[in-house]
Amino acid sequence: MLVVEDDATIAESITARLRAEGFAVEVAHDGPAAVAADAEHEPDLVVLDVMLPGFDGLEVCRRIQARRPVPVLMLTARADETDLLVGLGVGADDYLTKPFSMRVLTARVHALLRRVERARQDPEEARIVLGDLEIDIDRRRVARGGIPAQLTPIEFDLLVHFARRPRAVQPRERLLSEIWDWDVRELASGTRAVDSHIKALRRKLGADLIRTVHGVGYALEVGP
Repeated sequence: MLVVEDDATIAESITARLRAEGFAVEVAHDGPAAVAADAEHEPDLVVLDVMLPGFDGLEVCRRIQARRPVPVLMLTARADETDLLVGLGVGADDYLTKPFSMRVLTARVHALLRRVERARQDPEEARIVLGDLEIDIDRRRVARGGIPAQLTPIEFDLLVHFARRPRAVQPRERLLSEIWDWDVRELASGTRAVDSHIKALRRKLGADLIRTVHGVGYALEVGP
């Protein structure tokens, strides 16, 4: 586990709680140190503050995701929607707005790790082809019309979820529960995360890929 936070008090609190949960934790306090620590330790998950010296958490996220896919829980001091959408757009899987409780943080960490473990152990088909959309689940690669697309871990899992249920409407709450593994009490606060990742999939694979069902959720439109 890698914790990236320039506030020493917050970093110590997060680190202590995660170690109490049984995780091995490395800490970095600025952008360059975070990228170096990720390359050296290859953590299973990164807890990443947005505001950092050197360069910010958004740039850290871009750089580590370009090197290898890793779940990122982003911490932000503001609930500004633009900040959240940008963070999710560069590869963060989830976010927390400060101040937050350590109970919520550890719950989100465990949820992200459970999602990754489910993806590794998934016994279903190794490849899905729907029209011009090709998904190689074993190698976690995606192409549409023969053109590869680089997806973040959460974007890939979201696309596979849709592809296994083509044209079926998926409510936002179901996506948050099954993909993010969020507790039912948190579902109402997570709709922006779903919407942001849908926008990213449309941008990378085509605006016609996923249909919005207003007031409900989304459905994958591509099919045989």
